[in-house]
Amino acid sequence: MGRLVKAFSFSYISFGMAMCVFTTVNMKNHQAPDSGAKARGSKYTGQSIKPIPIHILTVGKTRSPGVQLIVKDYMEKLKPYCPVNDLRIRSNPKNSIDARVQVENEETGFMNFIKPDDWVVMLDENGKDLKSEEMADLIGDAGSGSRLVFCIGGAYGHGMKLRERANVKVKLSSLVLNHEIALVVLVEQLYRAWTILKGQKYHH
Repeated sequence: MGRLVKAFSFSYISFGMAMCVFTTVNMKNHQAPDSGAKARGSKYTGQSIKPIPIHILTVGKTRSPGVQLIVKDYMEKLKPYCPVNDLRIRSNPKNSIDARVQVENEETGFMNFIKPDDWVVMLDENGKDLKSEEMADLIGDAGSGSRLVFCIGGAYGHGMKLRERANVKVKLSSLVLNHEIALVVLVEQLYRAWTILKGQKYHH
C-alpha cells in the first residue's frame, strides 16, 4: 500500500510540474498583443498544406505517467491534421560513464531512424527562438520532405552528426527544459501550429 501511495504521489507531482512549466512557457509565447495591433498568422494560413507525417524522437526510458497523459491527449488532437508518431530513443544504451560516448550512442539511434529526404528539426537550447506562428511556418516549409522529424536529446544534448544533419535548430523556451517537459511543450505547440495553419480557433 505504501509503495502504491508513493507511486501515485510521484505521478501526481510529475504531472503538476509538467503543467506548471507548460503554462509558464505558454503564457510567455502568447502574450496579448498591443492595443490596435493586428494579429499575425502564418504565411501559409489558408493555403493547402501537405500533411506530412510527424515523428517525435525523444531520448529516455520510463516516462512519467503524468507527462504521458498530456502527450497522449495532444497526439490524439493532432491526428485529424497529420499522421503523428511518438518514438523513444534508448537513453545511454551501452551504460557508458563517459558523457561523450553516451551522446554518440544515443545519436546512433537518431541517425538510424532519419531518412535522406526527412526534414529534421533539432531541439536545442541554442537554437532559434520560435513564436507559435513561426512553428506553423516551419510545418509549411517542411512540405518538401517526406517526413517531419523532431529530435529531443538526453541529458548531454546532441552529437555532431545530428547537428550537421538537422535542417533547422530551434528552442522552445529560454528556460532549460528536461526532455519530458520539452516533449509536452512541443506537442502542444504542434497542435497550436496546425490550428493557425487552418485558420481555426485554438481549442483548449
